[in-house]
Amino acid sequence: MNNLQEFFAMGGYAFYVWTSYGLTLIVLLANIIMPVLQRKQFLRSLALKQKR
Repeated sequence: MNNLQEFFAMGGYAFYVWTSYGLTLIVLLANIIMPVLQRKQFLRSLALKQKR
């Protein structure tokens, strides 16, 4: 258990390390999700233009 606590404490740099991991995860997820949402929006607008 002590090793696990030391791992999560990261030698006193836990806030910096876990914040960096969190921000990296957010950026990676945004890089996956944003193009999907933009593609859906583009296809919707294209479909509306075709109906006109």
